[in-house]
Amino acid sequence: MKNGIVRFAALYVFTVVVLLLIGWLSPGVSVGFNALWVSVILTLASLFLKPLLTGAFRKAAARSAGSRTRVGEKVVQYVLVYLVELIIWVLTVWLSGVRASGFWAFVLPPLALLFGWMIYDQIDDRLRAKAGEIYDSVQARVKGG
Repeated sequence: MKNGIVRFAALYVFTVVVLLLIGWLSPGVSVGFNALWVSVILTLASLFLKPLLTGAFRKAAARSAGSRTRVGEKVVQYVLVYLVELIIWVLTVWLSGVRASGFWAFVLPPLALLFGWMIYDQIDDRLRAKAGEIYDSVQARVKGG
């Protein structure tokens, strides 16, 4: 349970930062204080929906993998990852207070999410360790108090 809470909390905080950057840098996207609620949606989607969609798309793409070159296969892999991010972004806009208007408001944020989650994967272990320390200290204070 602790690992799940720590993983959720670390990803949530990182997602808030990425969403605020998306709202600040993307034309036609308005995030504001909705970033706090939207991050819950994106974090849950990242933990549960993203692996399901990625698996389904990869399974479908694997059927024709033999007919593609190595470069073609890489392009297909990147397109599939982007499609997963796009689906998650559209669901996020639909289920939250984020406002996206215009073509670029739907094209650019999934790329930002993709890059954000790539960076998160690189720092995930250190972030989880720090979040675990905070969790343990809070739990010790609650039990001790």
